[in-house]
Amino acid sequence: MSVPGKGKLTEVTLIWNEGRFEQWIRFGRIARERIVDRHRRLIGFADGSVFALVRWQANAYGTVVSRIDILHAGGDRTERIAIPGVTPDAESLLRLSGWPKVEAALHIIDGIDALGIAPQRACPDYWRQVHNRLSFGRSAEPYTLPRHRAWLLRRAVTP
Repeated sequence: MSVPGKGKLTEVTLIWNEGRFEQWIRFGRIARERIVDRHRRLIGFADGSVFALVRWQANAYGTVVSRIDILHAGGDRTERIAIPGVTPDAESLLRLSGWPKVEAALHIIDGIDALGIAPQRACPDYWRQVHNRLSFGRSAEPYTLPRHRAWLLRRAVTP
């Protein structure tokens, strides 16, 4: 998928089958959206975009999948990871499975929103730190305004 003059987009297929299989974007700046049918949408993100993809699946016995991925779209990075429904692959900043970890990540995202910062603008290194801490059952340090200012300054002086 591409937008004239914008380059290629990272495309995400979202499926929503209420109570069985649900996928949604928690944050990120959507560059393009196309409804395929009543259960599927194709979402496009421009190179350099950061976005969160949440997936949940259940069967007759309860939840079988709870997952959140925070991804960095596009670019020439070698740290790309294949995520079902994401084309082409994207760089993984955070990947957590299991409802307690997913819920903790969602609370962290809410905290960043509460600071008045769009989560997609948070420092990518912070998402990696959150991934590492939550993966091992530890609590993550909160994202703060001074930390965000430092990230913006660092980004301004380094290419």
